[in-house]
Amino acid sequence: MLKIFTTQLQGVFNRIGSSEEFAFEDAARLLAQAVVGDGRIYVHGVKEMKAVEGEATDGAEPLVGATLLSDLDSYHDLTDTDRALIVSRFSTDEEAINTAKALKELGIEIVGISTVVETEESAESAQTLEALSDVHIDMKLKKPLIPGDDGERFGFPASMVALYVYHGLAFTLKEILEEQE
Repeated sequence: MLKIFTTQLQGVFNRIGSSEEFAFEDAARLLAQAVVGDGRIYVHGVKEMKAVEGEATDGAEPLVGATLLSDLDSYHDLTDTDRALIVSRFSTDEEAINTAKALKELGIEIVGISTVVETEESAESAQTLEALSDVHIDMKLKKPLIPGDDGERFGFPASMVALYVYHGLAFTLKEILEEQE
């Protein structure tokens, strides 16, 4: 089973790497604006995506300029040089959407990371993390990876995939900042 899981997970990583290449670049550029402009990158992970918060702020290689959105007393303390990184399992997550809406009202630019879920609303009126983000990276993890004997699938490594995307974003941001020096 571990071999199936590993193969399927590698497939997810490969899909992200091949189809989200431009989104990584655009997202890193957006976050670099905060670092270069003396702003902060405010990170918000929903549920299990708190793993990204921990990696960005307390990991072995913290994200330059990163702090937790939850550390703010008020969103009104944000400035136009600040940026937000919001991570959720799915683009339809209510907490992620509400956070993005509140930040958008204040003019804060957002990088979103989640699996895109198609909604019945039109793309223009959809209230999803993808629609509310200035740049969005799709995690491409729509269902569990391992088929069970009973037909049910299991093994939904959302936080592992989010950490993969986070690290790709962090590496790209590092490259951009090194070019600026």
